[in-house]
Amino acid sequence: MFAINKHLAAIALGLAIAAVASPSLAQRSENPMSSAREQALRECSGQAGKMSQSTWGAHQLHSFRSCMHDHGQQE
Repeated sequence: MFAINKHLAAIALGLAIAAVASPSLAQRSENPMSSAREQALRECSGQAGKMSQSTWGAHQLHSFRSCMHDHGQQE
């Protein structure tokens, strides 16, 4: 009985620590995204998002890549 409670307590404590530590240990990028890249991502995602993946998947990806290239950004 006591062994089960110890194991459950250890699992609960581990989950609680993991839940608190995960967001706090996440790293931010050293180089923040430029506003030009943010705008290009928004525009290109919106343009490519008009096509459904099931019917236009390859064309959707090509459209996104072309749009990012036109904006001078990496895909």
